[in-house]
Amino acid sequence: MDYHPVHDTIAAKLEQLEALCRQRGVPLTIQRRTILEEVAGRDNHPTADMVFEAVQQRLPNVSRTTVYRTLETFVELGLIRRVHQTGTPARFDGRTCRHHHLLCHQCGRMIDLEAAEFDPLPLPKRPHGFRIDDYMIQVVGVCADCQKKAK
Repeated sequence: MDYHPVHDTIAAKLEQLEALCRQRGVPLTIQRRTILEEVAGRDNHPTADMVFEAVQQRLPNVSRTTVYRTLETFVELGLIRRVHQTGTPARFDGRTCRHHHLLCHQCGRMIDLEAAEFDPLPLPKRPHGFRIDDYMIQVVGVCADCQKKAK
């Protein structure tokens, strides 16, 4: 999977959403559009709570449940990705192409990492019967900001 920035623009994501809604006969609501805009327009890999707070600024009557369910639906539809770090809340990423992440174990910050040398890694064939669809590498360390604070 190669990175194509045009596929990850907010406008492109909204077009995908519109097409999926038409295809499935589901209404394209302002809540769905706003939630997708919030995730696709950020590079800080927000948690569901962060998305809820941002959406609530724009749509004061939106419920937390609506945001959480919509995020899960978007993951299932392939519009966004859920990214995990053990012991922390799930985060969401509008970039669905293969890319990797740097994780700061001090502040929890997650940063996109473009590292083409990670992409051609030889993967085992069906380890434990598991079919591998894609992969991302998470590199754990200390971000530049936390290093500065420590000095």
